[in-house]
Amino acid sequence: MHELSVTESILEISLRHANKANAKRVTNLYLVIGQLASIVDDSVQFYWDIVSKGTIAEGAILHFQRLPATLECLDCKHKYTLDSDGFSCPDCKSDHVKVISGDEFFMEAIDVEN
Repeated sequence: MHELSVTESILEISLRHANKANAKRVTNLYLVIGQLASIVDDSVQFYWDIVSKGTIAEGAILHFQRLPATLECLDCKHKYTLDSDGFSCPDCKSDHVKVISGDEFFMEAIDVEN
């Protein structure tokens, strides 16, 4: 359900930037989402179709780019990409790890028509 508030924020940001550019229409939004971000693409798309209705962003296409999570073992300093085997370090099997990347969520670009 938190995707509703996330989607409302996406709309607010896109409309703010479109208005600054004197745009007549928002056509595309490019979203970058880390593997660990708890954002469901289909839910964002579902809510987008509802919250953007009647705005200059109605009908804009959402493009989702997923980034893999990168972790670092705090014991052996090994950096690795998270896979289906879990969070443990593949080298030393330690669970003492930190997230380097993969929890991102941002709008990379907006296409508009003037």
